[in-house]
Amino acid sequence: MELVKVENTQIRELANLASEIWHEYWPCILSEKQIEYMVDKFQSEKAIEKQIKDENYTYYFIVTNGMKAGYIGVSVKTDYLFLSKLYIAHNFRHKGLGREAFNKIK
Repeated sequence: MELVKVENTQIRELANLASEIWHEYWPCILSEKQIEYMVDKFQSEKAIEKQIKDENYTYYFIVTNGMKAGYIGVSVKTDYLFLSKLYIAHNFRHKGLGREAFNKIK
């Protein structure tokens, strides 16, 4: 597993992955309308671009065996690193990737 920095040209791909994960994972507790709102507000292409530009965010794809298995979003603050997002796609869950990604960030 490796963390690969998301480049500006890959923001749309990241937003698509985020939407896919959110729509698969959250219906158990959120309505479709709520999911759409959250994706648009926090994980859309526009939202991610703003976070990178204005909020000092960096995003990383979680890559395993050449496939994008999820993503991480972090923001560097004055005296700490804020882990905002750590999401794993359905087919890659329960394989230790989240823990491994978290340990790399630490």
